[in-house]
Amino acid sequence: MDLLQSLLFGIVSFGASIIGAICGIGGGVIIKPVLDVFGWASVSTISFLSGCTVLSMSCYNVLKGMMAGDSKVDAKTGTPLAIGAAIGGIAGNQLFSAIRRMFENPNTVGAVQAGCLALITLGTLIYTVNKSRIKTHCVTNPVTSILIGLLLGVSSSFLGIGGGPINLVVLYFFYSMETKTAAANSLYIILYSQIASLAMTVITNSIPSFTVTTLFVMVCGGIGGGMVGRLLNKKLNSKAVEKLFVGLMLLIVAISIYNVFKYTIFRM
Repeated sequence: MDLLQSLLFGIVSFGASIIGAICGIGGGVIIKPVLDVFGWASVSTISFLSGCTVLSMSCYNVLKGMMAGDSKVDAKTGTPLAIGAAIGGIAGNQLFSAIRRMFENPNTVGAVQAGCLALITLGTLIYTVNKSRIKTHCVTNPVTSILIGLLLGVSSSFLGIGGGPINLVVLYFFYSMETKTAAANSLYIILYSQIASLAMTVITNSIPSFTVTTLFVMVCGGIGGGMVGRLLNKKLNSKAVEKLFVGLMLLIVAISIYNVFKYTIFRM
């Protein structure tokens, strides 16, 4: 990968992390499908780089919020979810490796990821548009929360998106959180799941090939985007954040559907 491509990856990471920090979706749900469109790196490499970028952005935002004393993270609810997500992150990482070994053509894995992401994002969009008419709940049992977090961690790690929109739907539906509170807790959950997923990748010696320059630029983009996104999140009201989220979901569904065709029909 040449320098120009690495810089473009960094720009995508920066923009995605801004939106991810505002909405609480981590940015990976944007980075992964957008970089898949370019096809400049393997599915495994893009998943890994996306995860590292999301980790850097979520780490900055969570720690900055705690240090500034304005964090909206509900530790009583968020910690069991985060613990479950960490376990799920390991399981999702292993699931991705298993499916990758099942198919000789790496494009097949990319098509599976893109298809799953399209379905999950579409479901999230439908729920978000209709959530005012859907009864929500207030789960308090920590064991139940760990199990819910486990499912979140598996899906986010397998798809290489960090956490994404599914976190917000779960926090809306099961915990009755308002938009900004859900965004903060989503990043908290993402932080745990990405640390676990990255650790598992290192332990199993399954780190894909990539250039250090690309990783550095993307991580810087993630942290920089996290800084800008955090500032914008404070200025925007919950309604504006929700509109941005809905628009983003529409875009991701369209890109994911394109990627399914790209990995199957276009490369048969």
